[in-house]
Order: sequence, then C-alpha cells, then structure tokens
Amino acid sequence: MQVWVDADACPGEIKKLLFRASKRTNVKVTLVANQPMQTPKSEYIDSIVVEAGMNIADRRIVELLEPGDLVITADIPLAADIVAKGGQALNPRGELYTDINVGERLAVRNMLDEMRGGGQITGGPANFNAKDKQAFANQLDRWLTKAKTSNSR
Repeated sequence: MQVWVDADACPGEIKKLLFRASKRTNVKVTLVANQPMQTPKSEYIDSIVVEAGMNIADRRIVELLEPGDLVITADIPLAADIVAKGGQALNPRGELYTDINVGERLAVRNMLDEMRGGGQITGGPANFNAKDKQAFANQLDRWLTKAKTSNSR
C-alpha cells in the first residue's frame, strides 16, 4: 500500500498534509515530478525525478502503481489509467476517483476541453482554498483507515 503524488502541480499544502499523514501512519509517500522536490527526512517519504516531457511523470506512476495504491492527481486521464490498473486516485480538492465515477469525469473533462478550445469557456477552476484542503484531508483519512484495516487482515 503506497501513495503516489503527481507532484509537479500538487499544491504545497497538500504535500505537507501527506508528509504528516505518512509519518503518523507509516504509509509510504512518493512524489513523482520532472524536477527535484524537497521532502522531509523519513524512511516513508521519497521522490522520483523523471525527465521533462508531456505525461512522462504520469506514465512512470502508472508503471510503478500496484493495485490498491492511491495516486494524488488533478489529471483526470491519469486518474482513469490508475483506476483501470486497480488503484484509486484522489484530487487535491478531495474528489476520489473510482471505477464508478472516473468514466463520467473523463467525459465531462473532454467536453469542457473541447468547449475551451472553441472559445465557449474561458478561465479555469476556482482558486484552491481551505474547504478544498479539508475535503482532501477527510478523503485521505478515510482511505488510510480503510487501507490499514485491509492490511491488518
């Protein structure tokens, strides 16, 4: 059981929360990015640097993922790949992607992408806020509790 982080775009507040959770629960957290990331000294926290390029970090995460692992990402196509491989994905705003909802989220994302490309939608998501951080913390805690319970059987 491990947590992987699509770290290039992950908010710093979320990384700090993950570091604290890792130390508290002894769950391994690995940041994957195309640049070096600062991490606290811990046997449960590390990082992997991949070369720069489109979706290189995403492909590395999918390659290393084991069924039951959790990936922190706002990238819905990556979330779909994670779920297809037996993992779960959690975005920094607290939405958990599972085999039940990821297909719908991917379809909506693709439709919005087309609308943005056609100029029908401008702008992006709202700024990350305290409510998002709390929703993330709640989902992470649920996942950690469930994962620890499954591992102790």
